[in-house]
Amino acid sequence: MALDRVPRRVGVVGYGRLGQSLVSHLLTQGPELGLELVFVWNRDPGRMAGSVPPALQLQNLAALGERHPDLVVEVAHPKIIQESGAKILRYANLLVGSPSALADQATEQQLREASHRWHHAVFVARGALWGTEDIARLDAAGGLQSLRVTMATHPDGFRLEGRLAAVPSGGPRTVLYEGPVRGLCPLAPRNSNTMAAAALAAPSLGFDHVVGVLVADLSLTDMHVVDVELSGPPGPSGRSFAVHTHRENPAEPGAVTGSATVTAFWRSLLGCCQLPSRPGIHLC
Repeated sequence: MALDRVPRRVGVVGYGRLGQSLVSHLLTQGPELGLELVFVWNRDPGRMAGSVPPALQLQNLAALGERHPDLVVEVAHPKIIQESGAKILRYANLLVGSPSALADQATEQQLREASHRWHHAVFVARGALWGTEDIARLDAAGGLQSLRVTMATHPDGFRLEGRLAAVPSGGPRTVLYEGPVRGLCPLAPRNSNTMAAAALAAPSLGFDHVVGVLVADLSLTDMHVVDVELSGPPGPSGRSFAVHTHRENPAEPGAVTGSATVTAFWRSLLGCCQLPSRPGIHLC
């Protein structure tokens, strides 16, 4: 069944594993869903050769307006959101696949301002974050006191920067970082998107008070493990509401994105296509 609402015309920014999967889905399933792929952009255009029809290859991201997209899907790198996110919003709704970019307060503010100026929505894919709606509802009701997200995988699955790039693994399981998500995102921009989504789902805590933990575990050669722990304020009995979820996501050795996350992202794309285009930042 075709989707009932716009956006119809979709552009994809980034052609790594996730981008390739989305492009394949859009080309094969898009028409029956009322979705048309109108461009694919990649920082290295050569990567698209032989797999993306030449007519769909966009050489200059600044020219995306010429393709008249309704939705632009970013699955490249947080720098793309920081450098071009606000410009994209002039022409289309934006689905952010690298929410760690929003840990930069200036970037978040620019996106919010551009969203309201051009009346386009910023959607953020939940990715590997389990229980997003429950976290958001609890936060909105004032029932969330703490939120902690731990992501563990083999060291080969990390793409670390700054001081974290020099941290040696001290044993079979090493905690690389534990602290505010805002501090982690610049150091592990491609490995902190789940934590960033949690910070956006719980604005009362936000990037400064949601705790992110990054763990290198030599035993996790073929999976990413995400633990989400949250608690509410103490009740009359002195006890607090608490939830702990444990998610094991199969992944190719050394992969940044787990298999289930690829599937979840496609569902996020379809989901945001059914939501109204209203200014602001919305998880989907």
